[in-house]
Parts: sequence; structure tokens; C-alpha cells
Amino acid sequence: MKVALIDPSWFTGPYDTALATGLAEAGAEVRLYAGNVDADDPMRGHPTLIEHFYTGLTGSPLARLPKPIFRGLKGLSHIGGMARLAAAFGRWRPDIIHFQWAPLPVVDRRFLPALRRLAPLVLTVHDSTPFNGNPSARLQAIGALTIMNEFDALIVHTDQAMRRLGAAGIGGDRLVRVPHGPLHDVPARADDVEDRDLADPSVEFLLFGKLKHYKGIDVMIRALAMLTPEQRARAHVRVIGKPYMEVVPLLELVRAGGVERCFTFDLRFVEDDEIPRLLAQASAAVFPYREIDASGVLMAAIMAGRPIIASAIGNFAEMLRDGEDALLVPPDDAAALAQALGRFIDDAALRERLGAGTQALRVAMPSWAEIGRTTRSLYESLIVDAARRAPFRSSAEAAPLRPANGE
Repeated sequence: MKVALIDPSWFTGPYDTALATGLAEAGAEVRLYAGNVDADDPMRGHPTLIEHFYTGLTGSPLARLPKPIFRGLKGLSHIGGMARLAAAFGRWRPDIIHFQWAPLPVVDRRFLPALRRLAPLVLTVHDSTPFNGNPSARLQAIGALTIMNEFDALIVHTDQAMRRLGAAGIGGDRLVRVPHGPLHDVPARADDVEDRDLADPSVEFLLFGKLKHYKGIDVMIRALAMLTPEQRARAHVRVIGKPYMEVVPLLELVRAGGVERCFTFDLRFVEDDEIPRLLAQASAAVFPYREIDASGVLMAAIMAGRPIIASAIGNFAEMLRDGEDALLVPPDDAAALAQALGRFIDDAALRERLGAGTQALRVAMPSWAEIGRTTRSLYESLIVDAARRAPFRSSAEAAPLRPANGE
């Protein structure tokens, strides 16, 4: 079985790589179609990765243009990338075309009918609230939900996503829940680093990954400011990740709250092989998210067996048990988060109980081999259903890929 995985902006590179590995273990031949990946990305140069989108833009002097101009150029380049997919697929003939993202729905949906003449189309809905309510450009939000009607199957990771899309009249029996697994290339444990002693009265909280507004870093800052002086004296917060938002307002909020001593900001991309060490050194991983369906960073925290403090949404609420392996709080509620942080700081027995809970949870995590088999079974059913309707056109018969309705 030939599977084309498409993530034009490489939004979820670690997830894409893990899924590709699971599918390969299930006997599929996988090609990843993405944009230019960073030079330090472990997939750079990998034979299964095809840097198909945004050629000549990423890393070029054009990237230093004002953001609105660069985004416009990227949008034009995206149209060209979508148009070239037909030629690429006509030669290779994939059995399944699986989009991880449709980053420009108003454009992407114009090309899907022609692609669907070649093979069934699948979309993984990573965010049931598109782009977690915070798209990079307003144009991205146009048609972000309605484009889902163009796919033969929609993969989601949570019951929350099933409910939301169902309530919006999207998907119906095309909705399929497939679990999110641990990031494949992140080791389960940092074998060369001793885990932080959860009985230690000094507590370190870790927030890591891409820094975006929906992740609620400002909520964490306000919560720390609400702790007692004694609790703040025992707490330290490390915020580590590449920013995709303005950071100056966060630093100003830290100063205004009088919690400069409590925070360290390390604004950089976190390499996969560094994650186990960061988690081993932390007392807890904190996820004060405003919005999420499934989080790969959560999976890394579970695999490391670290206690978790998180918003009670998405797979945080569905996978974790409040008081057993996590402390769960309402989203965007600094007072509730402060109460949870205070409990965690004051109660060593609670810290140790939560750590034992996440270690037990780790054992039940699905492997990517299992996820690959489940996903392949879905593909097979789609191929059979499509063959009943009409045979797919050969590459020689396929019309040149152009927008629907001649637009």
C-alpha cells in the first residue's frame, strides 16, 4: 500500500514521522510531502521526506520581508505546491492521500476533487477548533471547518473532537477516532539522568514546546503571583520553547506580578533528544492550555513518568485522572491553577502519588505499531468502498490538476 502523508508547513513533524514509522511497520510504503524543514530537524534529508512546498522561501532572504508580504508570497507558493501534487501523484500512484493539515482551506479545497479522482482522501483533524482559535493569518480560518466535508474519512484523537464536529454537522460516520501515541523518536526515559526527587521541598515546574497564546503561559504567570510568599520561595518555573507569539507582554506580566525570581525563559527550539532530560529534572509538567484536542508534549510527559498539572480539556481530561496521575483545573482560570500549584508545592505525598500514577499510565499507552495497523485498516476500508463506487483513473487518464469550477 502506498500512502502519501501531506503536511505542507510541517506543523506536526514529530507526529507525522511517528505515524509514518507505524504505517511502515504495518507494511505501507510512505512518502511525506512537506515544506522546507529546519536544517537541524532529524528528518532533513530522510529519503521518505519530500520537500515539496514553499521551495525557495524557507531560509531565504525573502523570509526577512515584513510578515504580511512574506505570508502573501507563501500563499502564492502554496497554490503552486498544491497544483504540482497531481503530477507527483500521477507518477507514483498512491493508494491513499492523507492530509495532516490543510493550512489554507479556501485554496486547498479547490484542488481536492481532482486529487480524490486518484485515491481516497483522509484528513487528521488535529484541532477541532481550527488552529486552536489562533490562526497565523485570518485567511486561514476561512472554510477551515467546511473543507472537512471534502474528505472520505476524518481522523480525530479525542471524544471531545468527535462531539464538537458532530455538533457542527461534520463527519457523521466518516469520523474515526484513532489514539495519539507517544512521539516515536523521544526516548521513554532519560537513562543517564536521575529523576528529580519528588520529595524535595523545592519544586520545579516545566512548560515546554512551541510557545503560543492558546497554551496559557500568561495564566501560569498570574497563578504564580497568587501563591503565598512561602510557596513562591519554593517554586521555580522553566518556560522552554520557540516563541510563535509576542514574548514581551509575558515578561512584563512577570515583572508586574513580582515573580521574576520564579521564572526562567529559554526561548529556543527544543531538540527531541533533550526532552527526556528536561522532564527528568522537573517536578511536574504544566499545561495551562486554553484550547487543545491532543498534545504530543503530554505524551512525552507521560512517557517520562512525571506528575502533570493541566487544564481539564481534550486528551488531558480524557486520559488523566484528577488526583491520581494529574491535577486538573478549568481552562483560563488562574485562581484554580494557583490552588493546584499550591497543593502540589505543599504536599510531598501528593507529588509522589501523581508520579506513580503517570508511570502506571505509561504502560497503557498505545504503540505506533498499533496505531499504524489501525490506520491501515481504515485505509483498506476506504479503498474497498471507493472501488465499489468507481475505479480510480489511471495516471494517463487523470486530468491536469486545477482548481474546481475552473477558478
